[in-house]
Amino acid sequence: MQSLCSGAAAPSKVSASRQEPATGFGSRIQRLASRPHQARLAAPRRATTLERQAPAVSADPKGLMFFKDGSLEEVDPEIAALVVKEKRRQVTGLELIASENFTSRAVMTAVGSCMTNKYSEGLPGARYYGGNEFIDEAERLCQRRALAAFGLDPAEWGVNVQPHSGSPANFAVYTALLKPHDRIMGLDLPHGGHLTHGFQTPKRRVSATSVYFESMPYRLDEATGLVDYDALERSALLFRPKLIIAGASAYSRDFDYARMRAIADRVGAYLMADMAHISGMVAAGVVASPFPHADVVTTTSHKSLRGPRGGLIFFRKGLEAEINQAVFPGIQGGPHNHTISGLAVALGQAATPEFRAYQQQVLSNSRALAERLRAHGYTLVSGGTDNHLILVDLKPAGIDGARAQHVLDAVHITLNKNSVPGDKSAVVPGGVRIGTPALTTRGLREADFERVGDMFHAAMGIAKELSDSTPGDGKLRAFVAHLDANKDTHAGIKALAKEVEEFATAFPMPGL
Repeated sequence: MQSLCSGAAAPSKVSASRQEPATGFGSRIQRLASRPHQARLAAPRRATTLERQAPAVSADPKGLMFFKDGSLEEVDPEIAALVVKEKRRQVTGLELIASENFTSRAVMTAVGSCMTNKYSEGLPGARYYGGNEFIDEAERLCQRRALAAFGLDPAEWGVNVQPHSGSPANFAVYTALLKPHDRIMGLDLPHGGHLTHGFQTPKRRVSATSVYFESMPYRLDEATGLVDYDALERSALLFRPKLIIAGASAYSRDFDYARMRAIADRVGAYLMADMAHISGMVAAGVVASPFPHADVVTTTSHKSLRGPRGGLIFFRKGLEAEINQAVFPGIQGGPHNHTISGLAVALGQAATPEFRAYQQQVLSNSRALAERLRAHGYTLVSGGTDNHLILVDLKPAGIDGARAQHVLDAVHITLNKNSVPGDKSAVVPGGVRIGTPALTTRGLREADFERVGDMFHAAMGIAKELSDSTPGDGKLRAFVAHLDANKDTHAGIKALAKEVEEFATAFPMPGL
């Protein structure tokens, strides 16, 4: 078998269950070589420069090592088979989760390299372990590229690239700037915010942020679907937060960072921007930037930025010591050097003209899909989009996000159910969140996303039909059982699943 995660697409004619064993998968990929964009991916792999320049390594003919250093297929065929199945799922389906993307072969190579072996607590030049001269070079390079990608002056801004993901990056900021039980304000989760921005319910403090700090949410104006800045200001004047968060996980419009800066100044608060979803678009200059107004900016690296799964914290220079000490030794131990190396690769790509063109296409595709959904009669929270995502309120269509997600999974379209303003339940919310970065990475353009909108509409028709015919109490569990009993024989599901797979496999897939 070739590389387990070969970038070639899987065959278009597959069973509805897509339960194909790993054996035979490589031969099917070879038959796709007649497609121009897949010929390169299916060709025999040549040794990379990295492999050619690496020191010669003994094959251990004397058996000195305790374990055979074999391939994944040899060492763990069970995981190897699952990797192949997951790759096949990604290639043959339509990935519309707004927080996901397909990273590059180069990033994957760095993440899977020997950089994973090294322990390096501390910062470059100040480690608690020896042997970090090249790790230091890699991290410093990553820091320089991070500042350059966002056009930041190193005299004014610094960056910590060690957070393991976005959530610990946010908590490190709170640890650095706040004392326990200080007050924060973030966008309410049912209105598009993130758990780490202080979400709690009347009965439970859901996130660690709400456990250790006192939080008050700000919300959308439900009539417009836009952040209600006037209400935010009134609440801030009463609540007197120490920190205000500008950022979201399901908000399709730009934030008014200047207005939020003014509110923060009026109450003596720090302004933190969480740009996890939009950081790639910020780097490309296609959405508003928080940097002119924020004290601290956090982000993940694997969403629109197309990097590995990690996090970054940008900070004004006056906050450098507090932020760095909060990351380590405050909440983390050693950094993930393989991730930092992959992040450096992604940040290098983010500074290119090609990356800007890609992000412009992400936005154009998002708007094209939004218009197609509006033409089908769907209600979009805020009426449209300024970024990579669309939040669809399905309640007027007579369906909910949970049932929609189950049916979409059955036809190989992946997105997530999502709360929309007015919802009472996060388990059975009224909407879905749709994003365009991943499929734009695969080469889809506006007309392709219009077709994606048509397939989404067809799936919603099936969901409504099955919901109306669900026996018993009609609750979600009964609906799922009804779907499972019918998905292998339902003509609409079978036809749409076939259409989705044939459409998806016509596009290339990056990576290993």
